[in-house]
Amino acid sequence: MLDPRLQTLRLVAHHGTVTAAAEATHYTPSAVSALLRSLGDEVGIALVERQGRGIRLTEAALVLLEHAHEVAALWEETLARVRSVAGPRAGSLALCGFSTAAASLLPRAAAEVVAEHPGTTVRIVEADPVECFDLLLAERADVAVVVATEETPPINDPRFTQQSLGDDPLDLLVPVGHRFAQRTSVRLSEAADDPWIMDRPGRPYRRLVTSACLAAGFNPVVAHESVEWDTGAALVHAGLGVALVPQLANLPTVYDIVRVPLRGDPRPTRHLRAAVRAGAHDQPRIRTALAALGPGLTEARS
Repeated sequence: MLDPRLQTLRLVAHHGTVTAAAEATHYTPSAVSALLRSLGDEVGIALVERQGRGIRLTEAALVLLEHAHEVAALWEETLARVRSVAGPRAGSLALCGFSTAAASLLPRAAAEVVAEHPGTTVRIVEADPVECFDLLLAERADVAVVVATEETPPINDPRFTQQSLGDDPLDLLVPVGHRFAQRTSVRLSEAADDPWIMDRPGRPYRRLVTSACLAAGFNPVVAHESVEWDTGAALVHAGLGVALVPQLANLPTVYDIVRVPLRGDPRPTRHLRAAVRAGAHDQPRIRTALAALGPGLTEARS
């Protein structure tokens, strides 16, 4: 397995502080500091130095970090080869994903893994996209389904292997009595004068919707804020505004609401990716989960 000291260095670099890395590994901050000192003693040079109230990685640590990513990927590839020849055996797999994926995609993937690998225990964790990458790096999850945002690691990040699952277009959600309720499609700009129900400020989905509206030529008037799809659907049902909702999102059927497809350019959409630790994609259970996710997106929207 990867030397815990190298893994600790990777987590400190990822999270930026010893305290955050300790939380990710369930170690104490003093234990994380001790691991870094031990690794520094072995290579013969300090890996961290004080910077104000925090720390920063030295040039030597950055060089070591680059090779640590390569070693971690090689270890995952080795596990894939060993587990591929080991034959059926009991094991576990942890899946994580944002709320819509956790409800619509991950259960399908979990069922496929259990069916193809009897005796496997599958665990599903709902988490925001950035946290999903934290879980992968800390080895607390094996497969993540995320929405690509400016906050998530780029697709060429050497720590992860990411594959596209496709796009999840957004629909305009309106109450049954709304002027658009009988339309087969609308342009986003046509809803410029409506009050809007939006996610909380600072969250990726709020930025996505706001950017789409601005690109359509208007700044939406935010009347209400909600985080959960159920809450947003209830507010639309009550006639308090309109909202954008992904096609993948399952909404309660008790509300008198209508999804109206958007047409034209821009047509806002979320891009979905599956991510694993670099080198891990050929591990049998992970390979099965990844194979189930792509078709699962199509089936979930149908």
